[in-house]
Amino acid sequence: MVCVGAASDPLVAREMIRELDPDVITLDVEMPKMDGIEFLSRLMRLRPMPVVMISTLTERGTEVTMRALELGAVDFVAKPKAGLADGFSALAAQIVEKIRIAASARVKRAAVQPTGAGQVGGRPQAPPKEVKLLGARSHDKLIFIGASTGGTEAIKEVLTRLPSDVPAILITQHMPAGFTRSFADRLNTLCAMTVKEAEAGERILSGYAYIAPGGRQFSVERRSGSLVAVVEDSALVNRHKPSVEVLFRSAALVLRTHAIGVMLTGMGSDGARAMREMKDAGSYNIVQDEASSVVFGMPREAIAHGAANEILSVTLIAAALLAQLKSP
Repeated sequence: MVCVGAASDPLVAREMIRELDPDVITLDVEMPKMDGIEFLSRLMRLRPMPVVMISTLTERGTEVTMRALELGAVDFVAKPKAGLADGFSALAAQIVEKIRIAASARVKRAAVQPTGAGQVGGRPQAPPKEVKLLGARSHDKLIFIGASTGGTEAIKEVLTRLPSDVPAILITQHMPAGFTRSFADRLNTLCAMTVKEAEAGERILSGYAYIAPGGRQFSVERRSGSLVAVVEDSALVNRHKPSVEVLFRSAALVLRTHAIGVMLTGMGSDGARAMREMKDAGSYNIVQDEASSVVFGMPREAIAHGAANEILSVTLIAAALLAQLKSP
Protein backbone atom coordinates (compact mmCIF):
# COMPACT_ATOMS: atom_id res chain seq x y z
CA MET A 1 0.00 0.00 0.00
CA VAL A 2 1.37 3.40 -1.01
CA CYS A 3 0.25 6.90 -0.01
CA VAL A 4 0.27 8.82 -3.31
CA GLY A 5 -0.52 12.23 -1.90
CA ALA A 6 -1.88 14.44 0.88
CA ALA A 7 -4.11 17.47 0.36
CA SER A 8 -4.47 20.43 2.71
CA ASP A 9 -8.08 21.16 1.76
CA PRO A 10 -10.85 19.81 -0.51
CA LEU A 11 -10.03 22.12 -3.41
CA VAL A 12 -6.48 20.78 -3.55
CA ALA A 13 -7.81 17.24 -3.04
CA ARG A 14 -10.13 17.59 -6.04
CA GLU A 15 -7.22 18.30 -8.37
CA MET A 16 -5.01 15.60 -6.84
CA ILE A 17 -7.74 12.98 -7.27
CA ARG A 18 -7.97 13.83 -10.96
CA GLU A 19 -4.19 13.67 -11.36
CA LEU A 20 -3.29 10.69 -9.14
CA ASP A 21 -6.42 8.50 -9.47
CA PRO A 22 -6.14 6.91 -5.99
CA ASP A 23 -7.86 3.63 -5.11
CA VAL A 24 -9.04 4.95 -1.71
CA ILE A 25 -9.06 8.32 0.00
CA THR A 26 -9.30 9.24 3.68
CA LEU A 27 -11.36 12.31 4.42
CA ASP A 28 -11.39 14.38 7.60
CA VAL A 29 -14.75 15.58 8.83
CA GLU A 30 -13.27 18.97 9.75
CA MET A 31 -11.57 20.69 6.79
CA PRO A 32 -10.90 24.27 5.65
CA LYS A 33 -12.60 25.92 2.63
CA MET A 34 -15.29 23.24 2.21
CA ASP A 35 -17.23 21.09 4.67
CA GLY A 36 -16.19 17.42 4.54
CA ILE A 37 -19.79 16.34 3.97
CA GLU A 38 -20.25 18.70 1.05
CA PHE A 39 -17.03 17.44 -0.53
CA LEU A 40 -18.07 13.81 -0.03
CA SER A 41 -21.51 14.48 -1.48
CA ARG A 42 -20.02 15.97 -4.64
CA LEU A 43 -17.41 13.22 -4.91
CA MET A 44 -19.96 10.39 -4.65
CA ARG A 45 -22.19 11.99 -7.29
CA LEU A 46 -19.46 12.81 -9.80
CA ARG A 47 -16.64 10.32 -9.18
CA PRO A 48 -17.69 7.61 -6.71
CA MET A 49 -14.76 5.91 -4.98
CA PRO A 50 -14.00 4.24 -1.64
CA VAL A 51 -13.75 6.81 1.17
CA VAL A 52 -12.75 6.25 4.81
CA MET A 53 -13.81 9.10 7.09
CA ILE A 54 -11.64 10.33 9.94
CA SER A 55 -14.06 11.35 12.65
CA THR A 56 -14.04 12.95 16.10
CA LEU A 57 -15.61 11.63 19.30
CA THR A 58 -17.87 14.63 19.69
CA GLU A 59 -21.62 14.95 19.26
CA ARG A 60 -21.17 16.82 16.00
CA GLY A 61 -18.48 14.39 14.86
CA THR A 62 -20.72 11.36 15.33
CA GLU A 63 -23.66 13.03 13.58
CA VAL A 64 -21.49 14.03 10.62
CA THR A 65 -20.04 10.51 10.43
CA MET A 66 -23.51 8.96 10.24
CA ARG A 67 -24.36 11.36 7.43
CA ALA A 68 -21.11 10.46 5.63
CA LEU A 69 -22.00 6.77 5.73
CA GLU A 70 -25.42 7.60 4.26
CA LEU A 71 -23.69 9.45 1.43
CA GLY A 72 -21.53 6.44 0.58
CA ALA A 73 -18.41 6.48 2.75
CA VAL A 74 -17.26 2.88 3.20
CA ASP A 75 -16.17 3.20 6.82
CA PHE A 76 -14.75 5.56 9.42
CA VAL A 77 -12.05 5.78 12.08
CA ALA A 78 -12.50 7.76 15.28
CA LYS A 79 -9.63 10.01 16.35
CA PRO A 80 -8.24 9.25 19.82
CA LYS A 81 -8.27 11.88 22.52
CA ALA A 82 -5.42 14.38 22.27
CA GLY A 83 -2.25 13.52 24.14
CA LEU A 84 -2.63 9.73 24.02
CA ALA A 85 0.46 8.43 22.21
CA ASP A 86 -0.80 4.84 22.30
CA GLY A 87 -4.07 6.06 20.80
CA PHE A 88 -2.34 7.56 17.78
CA SER A 89 -0.41 4.34 17.19
CA ALA A 90 -3.65 2.35 17.29
CA LEU A 91 -5.26 4.92 14.99
CA ALA A 92 -2.55 4.40 12.36
CA ALA A 93 -3.11 0.63 12.46
CA GLN A 94 -6.89 1.08 12.14
CA ILE A 95 -6.52 3.43 9.19
CA VAL A 96 -4.26 0.98 7.35
CA GLU A 97 -6.66 -1.92 7.97
CA LYS A 98 -9.74 0.03 6.90
CA ILE A 99 -8.03 1.35 3.77
CA ARG A 100 -7.21 -2.24 2.75
CA ILE A 101 -10.85 -3.23 3.27
CA ALA A 102 -12.16 -0.16 1.45
CA ALA A 103 -9.97 -0.89 -1.58
CA SER A 104 -12.10 -3.97 -2.34
CA ALA A 105 -15.46 -2.41 -1.46
CA ARG A 106 -18.29 -1.94 -3.95
CA VAL A 107 -19.09 1.75 -4.25
CA LYS A 108 -22.10 3.05 -6.15
CA ARG A 109 -22.79 6.51 -7.53
CA ALA A 110 -24.89 8.46 -5.06
CA ALA A 111 -28.41 9.07 -6.27
CA VAL A 112 -29.75 12.60 -6.16
CA GLN A 113 -32.98 12.37 -4.18
CA PRO A 114 -35.35 15.22 -4.94
CA THR A 115 -37.83 16.36 -2.36
CA GLY A 116 -41.17 14.71 -3.03
CA ALA A 117 -43.73 12.22 -1.83
CA GLY A 118 -42.57 10.32 1.22
CA GLN A 119 -39.64 12.69 1.76
CA VAL A 120 -38.96 15.72 3.90
CA GLY A 121 -36.13 17.98 2.82
CA GLY A 122 -34.86 15.31 0.45
CA ARG A 123 -34.61 12.69 3.23
CA PRO A 124 -36.87 9.62 3.57
CA GLN A 125 -39.89 10.10 5.79
CA ALA A 126 -40.55 7.37 8.32
CA PRO A 127 -43.85 5.52 8.36
CA PRO A 128 -46.05 6.58 11.31
CA LYS A 129 -45.09 4.76 14.51
CA GLU A 130 -48.63 3.46 15.10
CA VAL A 131 -48.90 1.48 11.81
CA LYS A 132 -49.49 -2.22 12.55
CA LEU A 133 -49.39 -4.86 9.84
CA LEU A 134 -48.32 -8.20 11.22
CA GLY A 135 -50.61 -9.27 14.05
CA ALA A 136 -49.88 -11.30 17.17
CA ARG A 137 -48.75 -14.51 15.47
CA SER A 138 -45.33 -13.09 14.59
CA HIS A 139 -44.40 -12.05 18.12
CA ASP A 140 -43.13 -15.43 19.28
CA LYS A 141 -40.03 -14.90 17.10
CA LEU A 142 -37.11 -12.51 17.37
CA ILE A 143 -34.90 -11.17 14.58
CA PHE A 144 -31.10 -11.09 15.00
CA ILE A 145 -28.98 -9.01 12.63
CA GLY A 146 -25.19 -8.87 12.28
CA ALA A 147 -23.20 -6.47 10.09
CA SER A 148 -19.89 -4.67 9.71
CA THR A 149 -18.45 -2.61 6.81
CA GLY A 150 -21.34 -1.10 4.85
CA GLY A 151 -23.77 -2.30 7.48
CA THR A 152 -25.18 1.02 8.65
CA GLU A 153 -26.91 1.58 5.32
CA ALA A 154 -27.84 -2.09 4.90
CA ILE A 155 -29.48 -2.11 8.33
CA LYS A 156 -31.38 1.07 7.44
CA GLU A 157 -32.50 -0.54 4.17
CA VAL A 158 -33.98 -3.49 6.07
CA LEU A 159 -35.49 -1.67 9.06
CA THR A 160 -37.19 1.12 7.12
CA ARG A 161 -39.17 -1.51 5.17
CA LEU A 162 -40.62 -3.13 8.31
CA PRO A 163 -43.81 -2.15 10.18
CA SER A 164 -44.09 -0.79 13.70
CA ASP A 165 -45.47 -4.01 15.21
CA VAL A 166 -42.49 -6.08 14.10
CA PRO A 167 -41.12 -8.51 16.71
CA ALA A 168 -38.05 -7.39 18.63
CA ILE A 169 -34.92 -6.94 16.52
CA LEU A 170 -31.46 -7.29 18.07
CA ILE A 171 -28.58 -5.83 16.07
CA THR A 172 -24.81 -5.99 16.32
CA GLN A 173 -23.04 -3.58 13.98
CA HIS A 174 -19.27 -3.31 14.37
CA MET A 175 -18.90 0.24 15.66
CA PRO A 176 -16.78 1.90 18.37
CA ALA A 177 -18.08 3.42 21.58
CA GLY A 178 -19.56 6.88 21.13
CA PHE A 179 -21.20 6.25 17.75
CA THR A 180 -23.92 3.64 18.32
CA ARG A 181 -26.31 5.96 20.17
CA SER A 182 -26.17 8.45 17.31
CA PHE A 183 -26.72 5.57 14.87
CA ALA A 184 -29.75 4.35 16.85
CA ASP A 185 -31.20 7.86 17.15
CA ARG A 186 -30.84 8.42 13.41
CA LEU A 187 -32.59 5.13 12.62
CA ASN A 188 -35.34 5.98 15.08
CA THR A 189 -36.28 9.04 13.03
CA LEU A 190 -36.57 6.92 9.88
CA CYS A 191 -38.20 3.66 11.04
CA ALA A 192 -41.73 2.73 12.03
CA MET A 193 -40.54 0.73 15.04
CA THR A 194 -38.68 2.32 17.95
CA VAL A 195 -34.90 2.04 17.59
CA LYS A 196 -32.63 2.48 20.59
CA GLU A 197 -29.23 1.58 21.98
CA ALA A 198 -29.55 -1.55 24.14
CA GLU A 199 -29.30 -1.17 27.92
CA ALA A 200 -28.22 -3.87 30.36
CA GLY A 201 -31.13 -5.71 31.97
CA GLU A 202 -33.96 -4.12 29.97
CA ARG A 203 -36.80 -6.32 28.75
CA ILE A 204 -36.82 -7.15 25.05
CA LEU A 205 -40.13 -5.92 23.61
CA SER A 206 -41.96 -6.20 20.30
CA GLY A 207 -41.92 -3.04 18.22
CA TYR A 208 -38.34 -2.24 19.24
CA ALA A 209 -34.97 -2.60 17.53
CA TYR A 210 -31.99 -2.74 19.89
CA ILE A 211 -28.49 -1.67 18.75
CA ALA A 212 -25.46 -3.18 20.50
CA PRO A 213 -23.57 -0.37 22.30
CA GLY A 214 -20.11 0.27 20.87
CA GLY A 215 -17.34 -1.21 23.00
CA ARG A 216 -19.70 -3.66 24.74
CA GLN A 217 -20.79 -7.24 24.08
CA PHE A 218 -24.51 -7.68 23.51
CA SER A 219 -26.59 -10.83 23.90
CA VAL A 220 -29.98 -11.99 25.14
CA GLU A 221 -30.99 -14.28 28.00
CA ARG A 222 -34.17 -15.42 29.69
CA ARG A 223 -34.86 -14.29 33.25
CA SER A 224 -38.07 -15.17 35.13
CA GLY A 225 -39.82 -15.91 31.87
CA SER A 226 -38.82 -12.66 30.15
CA LEU A 227 -36.14 -12.00 27.56
CA VAL A 228 -33.67 -9.36 28.68
CA ALA A 229 -30.68 -7.62 27.15
CA VAL A 230 -27.22 -8.53 28.41
CA VAL A 231 -24.73 -5.70 27.86
CA GLU A 232 -21.27 -6.16 29.37
CA ASP A 233 -17.70 -4.99 29.05
CA SER A 234 -16.26 -8.45 28.43
CA ALA A 235 -13.42 -9.67 26.20
CA LEU A 236 -13.08 -9.18 22.47
CA VAL A 237 -14.48 -12.02 20.36
CA ASN A 238 -13.09 -12.41 16.84
CA ARG A 239 -11.28 -9.11 17.55
CA HIS A 240 -14.61 -7.32 17.95
CA LYS A 241 -16.63 -5.73 20.73
CA PRO A 242 -19.52 -5.84 20.02
CA SER A 243 -19.23 -9.18 18.22
CA VAL A 244 -21.89 -10.78 16.04
CA GLU A 245 -20.71 -14.17 17.33
CA VAL A 246 -21.80 -13.29 20.88
CA LEU A 247 -25.27 -12.14 19.84
CA PHE A 248 -25.94 -15.02 17.43
CA ARG A 249 -24.72 -17.66 19.90
CA SER A 250 -27.18 -16.37 22.49
CA ALA A 251 -29.93 -16.64 19.86
CA ALA A 252 -29.00 -20.28 19.24
CA LEU A 253 -29.00 -21.08 22.96
CA VAL A 254 -32.03 -19.08 24.11
CA LEU A 255 -34.41 -18.72 21.14
CA ARG A 256 -33.62 -21.77 19.01
CA THR A 257 -36.59 -22.22 16.60
CA HIS A 258 -37.97 -18.82 17.59
CA ALA A 259 -35.03 -16.92 16.06
CA ILE A 260 -34.53 -15.51 12.58
CA GLY A 261 -30.94 -14.62 11.69
CA VAL A 262 -29.78 -12.03 9.16
CA MET A 263 -26.14 -11.59 8.08
CA LEU A 264 -25.42 -8.37 6.24
CA THR A 265 -22.37 -6.88 4.52
CA GLY A 266 -19.04 -6.86 6.36
CA MET A 267 -15.39 -7.86 6.30
CA GLY A 268 -14.16 -11.00 8.03
CA SER A 269 -15.99 -13.99 9.47
CA ASP A 270 -17.48 -12.73 12.73
CA GLY A 271 -20.75 -14.51 13.45
CA ALA A 272 -20.51 -17.19 10.75
CA ARG A 273 -20.00 -20.13 13.12
CA ALA A 274 -22.69 -18.92 15.51
CA MET A 275 -25.11 -18.43 12.65
CA ARG A 276 -24.62 -22.08 11.74
CA GLU A 277 -25.34 -22.91 15.40
CA MET A 278 -28.56 -20.91 15.06
CA LYS A 279 -29.56 -22.92 12.00
CA ASP A 280 -28.72 -26.22 13.71
CA ALA A 281 -30.92 -25.11 16.62
CA GLY A 282 -33.83 -24.50 14.25
CA SER A 283 -33.64 -20.84 13.26
CA TYR A 284 -34.32 -19.53 9.75
CA ASN A 285 -31.38 -17.54 8.36
CA ILE A 286 -31.12 -14.96 5.59
CA VAL A 287 -27.78 -13.81 4.16
CA GLN A 288 -27.16 -10.75 1.98
CA ASP A 289 -25.95 -11.54 -1.52
CA GLU A 290 -22.62 -10.50 -3.02
CA ALA A 291 -24.03 -8.06 -5.57
CA SER A 292 -25.66 -5.83 -2.94
CA SER A 293 -22.91 -6.15 -0.29
CA VAL A 294 -20.30 -3.41 0.11
CA VAL A 295 -17.94 -6.12 1.40
CA PHE A 296 -18.95 -9.78 1.01
CA GLY A 297 -16.69 -11.25 3.71
CA MET A 298 -19.14 -12.01 6.53
CA PRO A 299 -21.99 -13.14 4.24
CA ARG A 300 -19.56 -15.34 2.28
CA GLU A 301 -18.32 -17.00 5.46
CA ALA A 302 -21.86 -17.60 6.69
CA ILE A 303 -22.71 -19.28 3.38
CA ALA A 304 -19.48 -21.33 3.52
CA HIS A 305 -20.46 -22.56 7.00
CA GLY A 306 -23.82 -23.75 5.65
CA ALA A 307 -25.71 -21.20 7.76
CA ALA A 308 -27.97 -19.70 5.06
CA ASN A 309 -31.53 -20.69 4.25
CA GLU A 310 -31.86 -17.82 1.77
CA ILE A 311 -29.37 -15.54 0.00
CA LEU A 312 -30.99 -12.28 -1.05
CA SER A 313 -30.34 -8.73 -2.18
CA VAL A 314 -30.56 -6.34 0.75
CA THR A 315 -33.67 -4.76 -0.82
CA LEU A 316 -35.54 -8.08 -0.57
CA ILE A 317 -34.60 -9.06 2.98
CA ALA A 318 -37.41 -7.17 4.74
CA ALA A 319 -40.05 -8.86 2.57
CA ALA A 320 -38.49 -12.26 3.29
CA LEU A 321 -38.57 -11.50 7.03
CA LEU A 322 -42.25 -10.59 6.84
CA ALA A 323 -42.98 -13.81 4.98
CA GLN A 324 -41.25 -15.84 7.66
CA LEU A 325 -42.99 -13.97 10.47
CA LYS A 326 -46.42 -14.58 8.94
CA SER A 327 -45.81 -18.29 8.34
CA PRO A 328 -47.02 -20.85 10.90
